[in-house]
Amino acid sequence: MDKEKIQKIGKIALDVVTYFFLALCIFTVVFTITSKRSPDGASEMFGYQFRIVTSDSMAACEFTDVSSFAIKDIPLRSMLFIETMPEDKTKHDDWYRALKVGDVLTFRYVYVNQVTITHRITAITEKETGGFIIELAGDNKTSESSQLMQTIDTSVPNNTNYVIGRVTGQAKLLGALMSFLMEPIGIILMVILPCFVIIMFEALKIYRVLTDEKKKKARAESAEKDSELEDLRRRLAELEAMKAQMATQSAEPPTTENKEEEG
Repeated sequence: MDKEKIQKIGKIALDVVTYFFLALCIFTVVFTITSKRSPDGASEMFGYQFRIVTSDSMAACEFTDVSSFAIKDIPLRSMLFIETMPEDKTKHDDWYRALKVGDVLTFRYVYVNQVTITHRITAITEKETGGFIIELAGDNKTSESSQLMQTIDTSVPNNTNYVIGRVTGQAKLLGALMSFLMEPIGIILMVILPCFVIIMFEALKIYRVLTDEKKKKARAESAEKDSELEDLRRRLAELEAMKAQMATQSAEPPTTENKEEEG
Protein backbone atom coordinates (compact mmCIF):
# COMPACT_ATOMS: atom_id res chain seq x y z
CA MET A 1 0.00 0.00 0.00
CA ASP A 2 1.54 3.30 -1.07
CA LYS A 3 1.93 6.38 1.12
CA GLU A 4 -0.90 8.29 -0.56
CA LYS A 5 -3.45 5.51 0.16
CA ILE A 6 -2.33 5.26 3.80
CA GLN A 7 -2.76 9.02 4.22
CA LYS A 8 -6.22 8.85 2.63
CA ILE A 9 -7.34 6.00 4.95
CA GLY A 10 -5.93 7.85 7.96
CA LYS A 11 -7.84 11.01 7.00
CA ILE A 12 -11.12 9.06 6.65
CA ALA A 13 -10.59 7.35 10.02
CA LEU A 14 -9.85 10.68 11.69
CA ASP A 15 -12.98 12.21 10.15
CA VAL A 16 -15.14 9.30 11.40
CA VAL A 17 -13.79 9.56 14.96
CA THR A 18 -14.11 13.35 14.95
CA TYR A 19 -17.71 13.37 13.73
CA PHE A 20 -18.65 10.58 16.16
CA PHE A 21 -17.44 12.64 19.10
CA LEU A 22 -19.19 15.70 17.69
CA ALA A 23 -22.47 13.78 17.37
CA LEU A 24 -22.14 12.46 20.93
CA CYS A 25 -21.45 15.95 22.30
CA ILE A 26 -24.39 17.42 20.37
CA PHE A 27 -26.68 14.62 21.61
CA THR A 28 -25.62 15.27 25.20
CA VAL A 29 -26.18 19.02 24.92
CA VAL A 30 -29.56 18.66 23.17
CA PHE A 31 -30.66 15.96 25.63
CA THR A 32 -29.70 18.15 28.59
CA ILE A 33 -31.41 21.27 27.22
CA THR A 34 -34.64 19.70 25.96
CA SER A 35 -35.31 17.29 28.82
CA LYS A 36 -36.97 18.30 32.05
CA ARG A 37 -35.89 16.95 35.40
CA SER A 38 -37.83 14.70 37.76
CA PRO A 39 -37.75 15.48 41.52
CA ASP A 40 -34.80 13.11 41.99
CA GLY A 41 -32.86 14.48 39.02
CA ALA A 42 -33.67 12.05 36.19
CA SER A 43 -34.15 13.40 32.66
CA GLU A 44 -37.65 13.20 31.21
CA MET A 45 -38.82 13.55 27.62
CA PHE A 46 -41.93 12.48 25.68
CA GLY A 47 -43.40 10.52 28.60
CA TYR A 48 -40.15 8.64 29.30
CA GLN A 49 -37.44 8.90 31.92
CA PHE A 50 -33.80 8.17 31.18
CA ARG A 51 -31.71 6.84 34.04
CA ILE A 52 -28.26 5.38 34.50
CA VAL A 53 -28.13 2.22 36.65
CA THR A 54 -25.94 2.76 39.71
CA SER A 55 -26.45 -0.63 41.40
CA ASP A 56 -25.74 -4.23 40.41
CA SER A 57 -28.99 -5.54 41.94
CA MET A 58 -30.35 -6.37 38.46
CA ALA A 59 -27.14 -7.83 37.05
CA ALA A 60 -27.04 -11.38 35.70
CA CYS A 61 -27.25 -14.05 38.38
CA GLU A 62 -27.12 -17.84 38.12
CA PHE A 63 -29.88 -18.13 40.73
CA THR A 64 -32.42 -16.14 38.69
CA ASP A 65 -33.88 -17.27 35.37
CA VAL A 66 -34.92 -14.25 33.30
CA SER A 67 -34.98 -15.97 29.89
CA SER A 68 -38.78 -15.74 29.57
CA PHE A 69 -38.96 -12.02 30.38
CA ALA A 70 -38.86 -9.12 27.94
CA ILE A 71 -36.25 -7.25 30.00
CA LYS A 72 -33.30 -9.48 30.82
CA ASP A 73 -30.46 -8.68 33.20
CA ILE A 74 -29.53 -5.01 33.58
CA PRO A 75 -25.79 -4.44 34.08
CA LEU A 76 -24.33 -1.61 36.08
CA ARG A 77 -24.16 1.73 34.17
CA SER A 78 -26.81 0.75 31.62
CA MET A 79 -29.16 3.49 30.45
CA LEU A 80 -32.82 2.68 31.12
CA PHE A 81 -35.80 3.87 29.09
CA ILE A 82 -38.71 4.13 31.50
CA GLU A 83 -42.32 4.59 30.46
CA THR A 84 -43.63 6.87 33.20
CA MET A 85 -46.98 6.54 34.95
CA PRO A 86 -49.81 8.42 33.19
CA GLU A 87 -50.29 11.90 34.63
CA ASP A 88 -54.07 11.37 34.50
CA LYS A 89 -54.87 9.51 37.74
CA THR A 90 -58.03 8.00 36.24
CA LYS A 91 -55.76 5.92 34.02
CA HIS A 92 -53.60 4.56 36.82
CA ASP A 93 -55.68 1.43 37.51
CA ASP A 94 -55.64 0.43 33.83
CA TRP A 95 -51.89 1.02 33.73
CA TYR A 96 -51.29 -1.13 36.80
CA ARG A 97 -53.69 -3.79 35.50
CA ALA A 98 -51.53 -4.16 32.37
CA LEU A 99 -48.46 -5.02 34.47
CA LYS A 100 -47.42 -8.63 34.97
CA VAL A 101 -44.90 -10.68 36.87
CA GLY A 102 -41.46 -10.26 35.29
CA ASP A 103 -41.94 -6.61 34.35
CA VAL A 104 -39.27 -4.26 35.68
CA LEU A 105 -40.37 -1.12 37.53
CA THR A 106 -38.51 1.96 38.68
CA PHE A 107 -39.94 3.30 41.93
CA ARG A 108 -39.27 5.46 44.97
CA TYR A 109 -38.98 3.60 48.27
CA VAL A 110 -38.23 4.56 51.87
CA TYR A 111 -35.84 2.65 54.09
CA VAL A 112 -34.07 5.24 56.23
CA ASN A 113 -34.17 7.73 53.38
CA GLN A 114 -36.23 7.69 50.20
CA VAL A 115 -34.26 6.14 47.35
CA THR A 116 -34.89 5.28 43.70
CA ILE A 117 -34.85 1.54 42.90
CA THR A 118 -35.29 -0.52 39.74
CA HIS A 119 -36.45 -4.10 40.45
CA ARG A 120 -38.55 -6.86 38.93
CA ILE A 121 -42.17 -7.63 39.86
CA THR A 122 -42.38 -10.96 41.67
CA ALA A 123 -46.12 -10.71 42.44
CA ILE A 124 -48.96 -8.29 41.75
CA THR A 125 -52.43 -8.52 43.29
CA GLU A 126 -55.48 -6.36 42.72
CA LYS A 127 -57.18 -5.47 46.00
CA GLU A 128 -60.95 -5.87 46.35
CA THR A 129 -61.13 -2.44 47.95
CA GLY A 130 -59.22 -0.87 45.09
CA GLY A 131 -55.56 -0.48 44.21
CA PHE A 132 -52.81 -3.07 43.87
CA ILE A 133 -50.20 -4.76 46.02
CA ILE A 134 -46.93 -4.99 44.07
CA GLU A 135 -44.03 -7.08 45.36
CA LEU A 136 -40.59 -6.53 43.84
CA ALA A 137 -37.05 -7.86 44.17
CA GLY A 138 -33.69 -7.59 42.45
CA ASP A 139 -32.45 -10.37 40.15
CA ASN A 140 -28.94 -10.52 41.57
CA LYS A 141 -29.34 -12.66 44.68
CA THR A 142 -25.63 -12.30 45.47
CA SER A 143 -25.86 -8.50 45.63
CA GLU A 144 -26.35 -6.83 49.03
CA SER A 145 -28.63 -4.22 47.40
CA SER A 146 -31.17 -6.87 46.40
CA GLN A 147 -31.45 -8.93 49.59
CA LEU A 148 -34.58 -7.06 50.68
CA MET A 149 -37.93 -7.28 48.89
CA GLN A 150 -40.10 -4.21 48.41
CA THR A 151 -43.89 -3.99 48.67
CA ILE A 152 -45.92 -1.09 47.31
CA ASP A 153 -49.58 -0.56 48.09
CA THR A 154 -50.93 1.72 45.35
CA SER A 155 -54.14 2.42 47.30
CA VAL A 156 -52.37 4.38 50.06
CA PRO A 157 -52.89 8.12 49.52
CA ASN A 158 -49.66 10.17 49.21
CA ASN A 159 -47.63 7.02 49.73
CA THR A 160 -43.88 7.68 49.98
CA ASN A 161 -43.40 4.30 48.29
CA TYR A 162 -44.68 4.80 44.76
CA VAL A 163 -44.07 3.64 41.19
CA ILE A 164 -42.34 5.97 38.70
CA GLY A 165 -42.72 3.81 35.63
CA ARG A 166 -42.04 0.60 33.75
CA VAL A 167 -38.69 -0.17 32.12
CA THR A 168 -39.25 -0.75 28.39
CA GLY A 169 -35.66 -0.95 27.19
CA GLN A 170 -32.02 -0.41 27.96
CA ALA A 171 -28.84 0.69 26.18
CA LYS A 172 -25.66 -0.69 27.69
CA LEU A 173 -23.17 1.11 25.44
CA LEU A 174 -24.97 4.46 25.61
CA GLY A 175 -25.24 4.16 29.38
CA ALA A 176 -21.54 3.41 29.69
CA LEU A 177 -20.67 6.38 27.50
CA MET A 178 -22.98 8.73 29.40
CA SER A 179 -21.62 7.48 32.74
CA PHE A 180 -18.10 8.05 31.54
CA LEU A 181 -19.08 11.50 30.26
CA MET A 182 -20.28 12.49 33.72
CA GLU A 183 -16.81 11.88 35.19
CA PRO A 184 -14.16 14.67 35.08
CA ILE A 185 -11.84 12.52 32.97
CA GLY A 186 -14.79 11.75 30.69
CA ILE A 187 -15.49 15.44 30.18
CA ILE A 188 -11.85 15.97 29.25
CA LEU A 189 -11.63 13.00 26.89
CA MET A 190 -15.11 13.23 25.36
CA VAL A 191 -15.56 17.00 25.07
CA ILE A 192 -12.36 18.99 25.52
CA LEU A 193 -10.06 16.57 23.71
CA PRO A 194 -12.30 16.17 20.62
CA CYS A 195 -12.66 19.96 20.43
CA PHE A 196 -8.88 20.28 20.64
CA VAL A 197 -8.47 17.61 17.94
CA ILE A 198 -10.96 19.40 15.70
CA ILE A 199 -9.13 22.71 16.19
CA MET A 200 -5.79 21.09 15.42
CA PHE A 201 -7.25 19.30 12.40
CA GLU A 202 -8.70 22.55 11.02
CA ALA A 203 -5.43 24.37 11.74
CA LEU A 204 -3.55 21.64 9.86
CA LYS A 205 -5.93 22.02 6.90
CA ILE A 206 -5.35 25.80 6.88
CA TYR A 207 -1.59 25.24 7.09
CA ARG A 208 -1.75 22.83 4.16
CA VAL A 209 -3.76 25.31 2.10
CA LEU A 210 -1.28 28.09 2.84
CA THR A 211 1.65 25.79 2.12
CA ASP A 212 0.09 24.70 -1.18
CA GLU A 213 -0.48 28.34 -2.13
CA LYS A 214 3.15 29.14 -1.37
CA LYS A 215 4.29 26.15 -3.41
CA LYS A 216 2.07 27.18 -6.32
CA LYS A 217 3.39 30.74 -6.14
CA ALA A 218 6.99 29.48 -5.96
CA ARG A 219 6.39 27.19 -8.96
CA ALA A 220 4.83 30.05 -10.90
CA GLU A 221 7.76 32.35 -10.11
CA SER A 222 10.22 29.61 -10.99
CA ALA A 223 8.42 28.94 -14.28
CA GLU A 224 8.46 32.68 -15.07
CA LYS A 225 12.19 32.91 -14.35
CA ASP A 226 12.84 29.81 -16.47
CA SER A 227 10.87 31.40 -19.30
CA GLU A 228 12.88 34.62 -19.00
CA LEU A 229 16.15 32.67 -18.96
CA GLU A 230 15.04 30.65 -21.96
CA ASP A 231 14.19 33.89 -23.78
CA LEU A 232 17.65 35.33 -22.93
CA ARG A 233 19.35 32.15 -24.14
CA ARG A 234 17.39 32.32 -27.37
CA ARG A 235 18.38 35.96 -27.92
CA LEU A 236 22.01 35.23 -27.12
CA ALA A 237 21.92 32.34 -29.57
CA GLU A 238 20.47 34.66 -32.24
CA LEU A 239 23.17 37.27 -31.54
CA GLU A 240 25.88 34.61 -31.72
CA ALA A 241 24.46 33.42 -35.03
CA MET A 242 24.39 36.96 -36.44
CA LYS A 243 27.94 37.61 -35.24
CA ALA A 244 29.17 34.39 -36.84
CA GLN A 245 27.42 35.27 -40.12
CA MET A 246 29.02 38.74 -40.18
CA ALA A 247 32.45 37.28 -39.48
CA THR A 248 32.03 34.81 -42.33
CA GLN A 249 31.04 37.56 -44.77
CA SER A 250 34.03 39.79 -43.88
CA ALA A 251 36.47 36.91 -44.40
CA GLU A 252 35.38 36.09 -48.01
CA PRO A 253 37.97 37.07 -50.89
CA PRO A 254 37.00 39.91 -53.34
CA THR A 255 35.32 38.91 -56.59
CA THR A 256 36.92 39.27 -60.18
CA GLU A 257 34.93 42.41 -60.91
CA ASN A 258 36.38 44.07 -57.91
CA LYS A 259 39.88 43.11 -58.98
CA GLU A 260 39.52 44.73 -62.45
CA GLU A 261 38.31 47.96 -60.94
CA GLU A 262 41.39 47.98 -58.78
CA GLY A 263 43.65 47.42 -61.83
